[in-house]
Amino acid sequence: MTKADIINEISKKTGIEKVTVQKSVEAFMESIKDSLVKGNNVYLRGFGSYVVKKRAKKTARNISKNTTIIIPEHFIPSFKPAKSFVNKVKIKASKK
Repeated sequence: MTKADIINEISKKTGIEKVTVQKSVEAFMESIKDSLVKGNNVYLRGFGSYVVKKRAKKTARNISKNTTIIIPEHFIPSFKPAKSFVNKVKIKASKK
């Protein structure tokens, strides 16, 4: 499902114009991105959490050049679904 599909579905279910729904979806996504960039996590009860994870410094190997490189400590965005969400997906997937 793409962002356009989500916008169409919300528009059909709510009766709100697609342009308005698109602006709302874009604003929602920007709010999450801005929050994560600032280092704040976003918790959506019943859906999941968008969190910033810290990756430790590590040594990696470039096999083709036979060299080692140091990957510095860095942060990455991550999504952890809520238990109720995971359970719904598990039940639905097992029925297929």
